[in-house]
Order: sequence, then C-alpha cells, then structure tokens
Amino acid sequence: MDGTKLVAADDVHSLRVPLLHERRDLKMARDPHAFVRGSTRSFYECLASGTSVNIPQGPTVWICGDAHVGNLGPIARSDERVVVELRDLDQSVPGNPAHDLVRLGLSLAMAARSSTLPGVVTAQLIEELTSGYLEALDEPEHTEPSQDSAAVRFVLREAIKRKWQHLRRESFRKRPKFPFGRRFLKLSDDERQAVDQFLDRERVRQLVTRIECRDDDAETRVLDAAFWVKGCSSLGLWRCAALIEVVGHDASEGRYSLLDLKEAVGPIAPTAAMDQLPASHAERVVRGAQALSPALGKRMLAGDLLGRSVFVRELMPQDLKIELEMMDAKEARATARALAHVVGIAHARQMDLATRTEWRARLEAATTRWLDAPSWLWSSVTELIGIHERAYLEHCRRYALRLEKGTKPG
Repeated sequence: MDGTKLVAADDVHSLRVPLLHERRDLKMARDPHAFVRGSTRSFYECLASGTSVNIPQGPTVWICGDAHVGNLGPIARSDERVVVELRDLDQSVPGNPAHDLVRLGLSLAMAARSSTLPGVVTAQLIEELTSGYLEALDEPEHTEPSQDSAAVRFVLREAIKRKWQHLRRESFRKRPKFPFGRRFLKLSDDERQAVDQFLDRERVRQLVTRIECRDDDAETRVLDAAFWVKGCSSLGLWRCAALIEVVGHDASEGRYSLLDLKEAVGPIAPTAAMDQLPASHAERVVRGAQALSPALGKRMLAGDLLGRSVFVRELMPQDLKIELEMMDAKEARATARALAHVVGIAHARQMDLATRTEWRARLEAATTRWLDAPSWLWSSVTELIGIHERAYLEHCRRYALRLEKGTKPG
C-alpha cells in the first residue's frame, strides 16, 4: 500500500481518538472498580515508584499483565467445549507471576468495596485468593475452577447455552451488516481495502475453518467490516470487527464467523526476560495467549495491517466475561478463590514440578500468623486501594469539570 493511502487511513484514525478517549473516560468514571480495570498504566507506575517494593520475584513465566476480574471468563474451545481462562492478553509478557496476583487482588478488593462490603472481607479475599492460587500450583492438571462461586457458575451456564443467534443479535441483528452508531464506525476506504486483503490470506481461512463444526476445506469471504468501539484500556487503539461467511456451509452455527482485529502496542507490564519477547507486539500477544489460555490461543494469529501490528481472533458465542456487581461476603470469598485458581493454572502449566514447589514454598513462607496470605500481597493491595481510590476521585473531578465547561471531546 502506498504512502498516500497510509496517511489517509491514519487521518481517519486520528479523528476517532478524541471520541474513543471520551468513551474510555466515561467508563472509568462510573465506579472505582471500572477505574481500576482501565488504569493498567497507573497500576504499574505505582509499582515502579516504590509502592509494594517487597513483591518477590517469582519464576519467569508468561503472565497476563492485566489480570483483573473482567479479563477472566468462559472461552469456547475449537471442539465447542467451554473452559474458564484469561481472556485478554494485550499486556502479556514473560514476567513476574506475583504481578498477576497483585492485580487480581486489587480488582477483587475494589469490586468488594463497590459492593459496600466491610473491610474485613478484603482480608478474607486475599486469603482465599492465596488458597486458590496455591491449589493450582499443587494440582495444575485440575483445571476446573471451584463451583462454589455463584458468579462463575452463572456465567458458565450462560456460556454453555449461547448459540450463534445470540452473537448475531448483539452484533448486527438481522442483516449481516454492522449498524453504524456508538459501537461501530465506518472504516476509511483504505482501511476497508487493507482489511479485505488481510482477511483473504490462507492463514485466516485456516483459522476460521479450524472450528469443529466447519469443513477444513471450506472457502471464506468477507461480508462486512467496521471500526469497533470496544473495551476500556484499549480504547484509542485501532480495532475492527469483521463478518466472514463460510461459503457452502448452510448450518447457522457454522455459516458465519465474527473476527476481532486489534492493534497491539508495546506492553506496560514489566518484562523479566527481554530475550523471550517476539519482535512483533501482535506475536507477543498470541504467544502469551498460547501459554496462558490455550483454548483462546488456538483461535488467534498475528500479522501487519496498514503499518500496525495486529492480532486477530474469532469471537465465539460462549466467550463471556465475569461481571461482579453486588456480592455478599460469602460470594466474594468464593469468587476470589475460583478466579485465583484460574490464574494459578495459567502460571503452573508453564512450570515444572521443582519450580512450582519452590514458588509455593516462597509464597507460604511469607504468610503471617495474623493473615493466611503473603504479607507482601496484603500490603501491596491495601496500598494500591488507597492510591487508586484517590486517583478515581480525581478522575471524576476532572471529568465533571470538562462537562461543566463544555469541553468534552467528541
């Protein structure tokens, strides 16, 4: 593609940025837990500035880098079974597994506070988080999360029941075409041409036909594509939804494929092994997904589009995220244990027995008589709660001032 077309596409992208940033700021102003989900950079800046300096250096494995509650949930495997895995690996790097524990602990604690649970529940959450994680290190072959959590049971039941018609209604209703509006924006002509060329590659066809209900030799064609306004921390990056038809496949469950094409940029999470990082950011994301969430990683591939590093994955009806709204103390503890087990399995499958045993011993050695969890984990989470609550209020103040002055972008 020539330089003129590249500039034209980038101009369209730059016009979208204020709208996307405004949408992100609005989402983050809704409640403290939403703010935490969208403030990955602030999280690592706090750690780098000296907060929680006692966090141990665990064995170097691929970590999620952004293991908050919303980044876990049911994922459909290519054989149509459903498993619970990490579902967003944009920040994935070879790093310190302790960072995923702190990130998940902070997310759970802020969700509990949004549910107006008393402070003692936060201590219990960290204890349950530790227990669930240690169980995973002991038995990495036991991949099923605890069913004690109503939130996990509910989202799994919903995922198993979902069919293509549910994804169709959520994306484009009756016509196989994306409706332009708040969720979908028009691509520039140059973007659409580049997307069509990218999706016409044999690698993409093989990705789409890998699903068990489709013929491996089937042909595919692009029906529609649109810029996708989706996510929170990723808003502002280039993202596209594409609808693919599997030609000659009449069954509704296998006839269409919904693809998510997403720009990958440099990670915020600190890397413990630079020599293990692929040159391409998109390849880094795919490599992290393959290590941490195999069901998801098998449905992804990396490439370049309009000078951007992008990864593509097929979205399945069963792919859902776990939402924690109002919880009681019992549910909060059960959910913390279940989600920590999922993260622990993702880490443990990358370690041999000796490494798991050593890492488990280090975690247990850091517990105290007054808390059945590592002291560094407790102190890190409580310090970060205070920092993020102050930052959340300041974010809301600035957002309110923009509204009053009529300077809201977009």
